[in-house]
Amino acid sequence: MNKPAPQEADICLLLEGTYPYVAGGVSSWVHDIVCAMPDITFEVVAILAQNTGEIAHKYDVPENVIGIRHLYLHDLPDGRKFTWQGKKLRQTTHALLQFLNHGQVEDFSTFTNGVNSLDIGKNILLNSHFGWEFLKTYYSENFASTSFLDFFWSWRILVGGILATTRFSLPKARCYHAVSTGYAGLLAARAKIEYQRPVILTEHGIYTNERRIEIAMADWLYQNPIPDYDVKSLEKDIRSLWLKGFSALSGACYGACDEIITLYEGNQILQLRDGADPERVRVIPNGIDYDKYAAIPREKQEKPIIGLIGRVVPIKDIKSFIRAIHMLSRETRHFKALILGPTDEDQTYFDECLEMVEHLRIQDVVTFGGRVNIADYLGKIDVMVLSSVSEAQPLVILEGGAAGIPTVATDVGACREMLYGRSDEIPGLGQGGIIVPVANPSEMAKALAQIITSPVTRDKFGETIKQRVKKQYNKKNVLSLYGELYQTGRDAPNGYNGPLIRSKGGML
Repeated sequence: MNKPAPQEADICLLLEGTYPYVAGGVSSWVHDIVCAMPDITFEVVAILAQNTGEIAHKYDVPENVIGIRHLYLHDLPDGRKFTWQGKKLRQTTHALLQFLNHGQVEDFSTFTNGVNSLDIGKNILLNSHFGWEFLKTYYSENFASTSFLDFFWSWRILVGGILATTRFSLPKARCYHAVSTGYAGLLAARAKIEYQRPVILTEHGIYTNERRIEIAMADWLYQNPIPDYDVKSLEKDIRSLWLKGFSALSGACYGACDEIITLYEGNQILQLRDGADPERVRVIPNGIDYDKYAAIPREKQEKPIIGLIGRVVPIKDIKSFIRAIHMLSRETRHFKALILGPTDEDQTYFDECLEMVEHLRIQDVVTFGGRVNIADYLGKIDVMVLSSVSEAQPLVILEGGAAGIPTVATDVGACREMLYGRSDEIPGLGQGGIIVPVANPSEMAKALAQIITSPVTRDKFGETIKQRVKKQYNKKNVLSLYGELYQTGRDAPNGYNGPLIRSKGGML
């Protein structure tokens, strides 16, 4: 049930499938922000697939969240019955096609104005003879070589979601903050178009890139496999409809936003490729409780301890870590290796890891600790390992770094810039660990040997990563920067258009 705000909120959070109904990284990040700013009022728009009744909150929503509204993508408004409305109707539907093809905020604005002024709902756009002819024409001109049935349902879902987002009663606020592109980003575009208020975007993962991968892997969309996820080969494939659609949603959002934020520079490259304005992009990383982890005392161990903190699942590539430990053990047995994390999420994979340890005869070196409190172990660990094949900005590197622990990490996500520094780190602090290629146990073993056999190297790397975390990844400073963005956006005049903080980069 919608809970409208009793007043105009300072910040309207536009959230797709997250807070306060889903636990996880993005939701926890949102909760941290609203809890850290009790003097700022928030209203939440929660975008959900469909109305399934009351949903339990995963978080205790603080009092400064003064309203929660729900947008259900599958709950489409009827709108008026079809009557011919001449040039205006054709302009509106033409703007939709232009928007899907090019992702321009101007085309979306034309479509939005037409939909709302003509009271267009599913009766006209999806369920009328006019809607049927409109769909058939687009199909015959663009996708005639594909299954019409696949196109029909894909069209209804994609266009239906755009229609639901366009007709949603968007609350007024002083500033809007979308935590992804997609349908949340489309609401952000509407906020700029209709209310002329400042709009902020924060992307933890890049929505369009994630959708590209999902669509390329989606066998249900088309029978022919797409080798190597080659997007060019999707031409005229039904999947290109989805790719165009999601790219259009991002394009409208990027075109409307005053600040376009992501967690690390690798993501920023993708944003720029997808059309983000270089003058409006910035990096603001996620932060950790620096004081908590920096206060953990070091405990000297008889043998150096190597720690991998993570779930025992394939994406963490625990097997490559085990192979690296085996290679290292050929050079020296003067160390211990701990694998700390849940082992019950993929029992088959865990069993295979156990068998590998036994087969390589390193049971005396490797210990599986299961689910633990990380803080209880950071005082004992000398070097950490992250062997994942995919990550965004893994906080475990920062938590260990605050405790003065260097990391050997695969070259994924933000790992390189966390260990080596961002391009705008002036002066450069130096190296806080070692980056190795994905799925390369040999290079991982060499890096571990370099650190555990040289206390000087270990201490130097540890001090560097500790200073970097303190300066750039302290949660208090990150939240302070968002507070500055919110205050500037809240107080900006109507019609404001431009970056909310003139200093670029988001360096802390």
